[in-house]
Amino acid sequence: MIKRRSLLAGAGALALGQLLAGCNSRSNAALRVRLLDDSVPVQLLRAFQRDLEQQPALDFLPRSQLSDLYELLQTWKQAEGEADRPGWREQIPFLSQNRQPENIADLVTLGDYWLASAIRQELIQPLQLEDLPEWEKLPDRWQDLVRRDRQGQLDPEGELWAAPYRWGSAVIAYRVEEFEELGWTPTDWQDLWRPELKGHVSLLDSPRAVIGVASKKLGQSFNPTDLGEALQAELQALHQQVKFYSSNNYLQPLMLGDTWIALGWSTDVLPIVERDRRIAAIVPESGTILTADTWVRPAAAAPVTRTGDELALVEQWINFCWQRQNAINLSLLGSAASPVLTILDRGDLPDPIQQNNVLLPTAEILEQSELLESLSEEAIAQYRRLWTEVREEVEG
Repeated sequence: MIKRRSLLAGAGALALGQLLAGCNSRSNAALRVRLLDDSVPVQLLRAFQRDLEQQPALDFLPRSQLSDLYELLQTWKQAEGEADRPGWREQIPFLSQNRQPENIADLVTLGDYWLASAIRQELIQPLQLEDLPEWEKLPDRWQDLVRRDRQGQLDPEGELWAAPYRWGSAVIAYRVEEFEELGWTPTDWQDLWRPELKGHVSLLDSPRAVIGVASKKLGQSFNPTDLGEALQAELQALHQQVKFYSSNNYLQPLMLGDTWIALGWSTDVLPIVERDRRIAAIVPESGTILTADTWVRPAAAAPVTRTGDELALVEQWINFCWQRQNAINLSLLGSAASPVLTILDRGDLPDPIQQNNVLLPTAEILEQSELLESLSEEAIAQYRRLWTEVREEVEG
């Protein structure tokens, strides 16, 4: 099978900020985008530039973590509120007397996990997505995800706060050799609880993800509202299996052989699986947790304006990402799938996508999968309390 990333030979060495013609004048760029590193293939950016008649200056700069991009939104909001107050520059730690704040971007990558708090803190502004030709083609799941009220809660009558452009899922990664010796391979979440894996499991240090998985094992939702005794018992049993917790480095013990199996995110796991034959991965048969990366517009950015009936450049980029062939290329050359893929006939997709059930799970699995819902402050506290109690009891 052709490796998707073999199609990217040499592309990773290109800096996005130096890739596009016209980027030598960032201060005058017609479109500024701050995006998650490796979330958009450089080939897609070239194609977008070729499609533009006027060839405007484009400024696309990557950041390594979603948290960095969220903090950037907070910084712009703070600078906007403090700009007229003497001494405001000294309140932002990384700004010196002679340094201006980074120009506000037109669009920023934000994970769906951050959407609710970004809306509540007024870090982002709504988008007029319903005017975009490709919007109505997106499946309801992805449209519903970004339609929210001013508190960040899902609302069928709410405004549209983000444009989802790629998604991934929670997966199980495992060491092939060790499972060949065991005589079986993982297929679903309950395998994490099997006694022969005690002390060989890596878990995300994430209450939402792990509690969701334990709830799914009980045949319930990934978004449980009942955090009662049955769920607590499952969590305790799972924690007794665990050797290592981490949100960032959970795959290193797996690659080193310190653990045999790990709960992780497909966007992290896929690049490892493609270059290391010792590691394989599956999307559990009973369904999984879905996550999305979205385009958002900073609150401090000027309102989007159009010339006549022509879409603004910001809107052209969003719409471009959703066009059929661009969505396929984004999925083919990256480590996550476009939401557009879920409405296309799998048989019409390139073989590397068709054959990759981690990148694009079957329709049956997707039907049983869920996005993590935004929680109230009270619910968040309940999750954290349960997580702390179980961890302390087991580790104590």
